[in-house]
Amino acid sequence: MNTGPEIIPTLRYRDAPAAIRWLVDVIGFRENLVVPGPDGSISHAQLSWGNGMVMLASETDGSDGRMVMQTGPAAVYVVLDDVASHYERVVAAGAEVVQKLRDEDYGGQGYSVRDAEGNLWSFGSYRPSVS
Repeated sequence: MNTGPEIIPTLRYRDAPAAIRWLVDVIGFRENLVVPGPDGSISHAQLSWGNGMVMLASETDGSDGRMVMQTGPAAVYVVLDDVASHYERVVAAGAEVVQKLRDEDYGGQGYSVRDAEGNLWSFGSYRPSVS
């Protein structure tokens, strides 16, 4: 039985190594797999959060056989339990806050930050369910 995520956001970065460091060191993702590419690029990376995951790679012109895909902006929502502590840690690390921590009308708390390449990362305690 496969217990991995069934939908995985995928992003491209101009500086994928820096994006990985920020997502791991500041945000708290876990590095599962990083496949280096030529000249310090990243061919493929998988970062996990609980039972979820994001995949990312360095931008490419397609000459390396990888699919051409524009870099950002993208938006990703990450569910967590202790939103306030996470917010304090991320703000202390200097992340660009786009939406301050607040109670959401639809339930839970949430906030949003922007990474160095313009992608929006939202974090909240609201857990949508699939019916």
